[in-house]
Amino acid sequence: MTADSGPTADPASPPSHQPRPTTTPVTQAVILAGGQGSRLRPYTDDRPKPLVEIPGTGTPILGHQLAWLAAEGVTDVVVSCGHLADVLEEWLDTADLPLRVRTVVEAEPLGRGGGLKLAAKALPRPDEPWYATNGDIWTRFSLRDMAAFHHERDAVATLALARPRIPWGAVETDQFGNVLDFIEAPPSPFLINAGLYVFSPEFAELLPDVGDHERTTFPQLARGKRLAGYQLAIGVYWRAIDTAKDLTEAAKELAAYRAGQNS
Repeated sequence: MTADSGPTADPASPPSHQPRPTTTPVTQAVILAGGQGSRLRPYTDDRPKPLVEIPGTGTPILGHQLAWLAAEGVTDVVVSCGHLADVLEEWLDTADLPLRVRTVVEAEPLGRGGGLKLAAKALPRPDEPWYATNGDIWTRFSLRDMAAFHHERDAVATLALARPRIPWGAVETDQFGNVLDFIEAPPSPFLINAGLYVFSPEFAELLPDVGDHERTTFPQLARGKRLAGYQLAIGVYWRAIDTAKDLTEAAKELAAYRAGQNS
């Protein structure tokens, strides 16, 4: 999943507003980091995608994710590994981490749903809710607010929804075919799955052993009205790092933010 999103919020620091209280604080999370990252080659020839660095930060995507999760109250993370798992585990062993991290390694590709199910078995508190995120997402928003939304709706699963910017310019015309305006990278009219979730404890039992939960578990929950969608607010920074262009754009956005802070 790749989409362009403009620098609408601080990409380096968590928000400072006070979150709404939740009935059950979420303190554990899963990061899916088992993909091949083929569209990010050659960066992923010798490292998994989550260890690719955002230019100008000196920190890989995974490092940004762990810092954000820790700032949002998470104390324990399970990373589901696959491609070049040994490289990722070596980085975790030597990094100064802000929370506790353990890994689970897929002996064979299980798909996103199977990877989630494997990782969920390693969570330290299986009777409590948990966050999950794809290993290529760089974002900042209040996970506590998303958890409160999840609890208020008594959902089994809640997914974050983003409205990314279209990577092409748009042309506005009138009813007679006259061109009225050119719009550079307009917001998409559609919401997309942002690759971030809150799950209730029972969700793990509904996951497939092998396969994609978005084609099995999510439709099942949607039919029962137990799947909620949390729309990211306008101005929230969100980007999926899937190609070399995404890395370049993320670096530009961070540089623009830092320049604004120093001006």
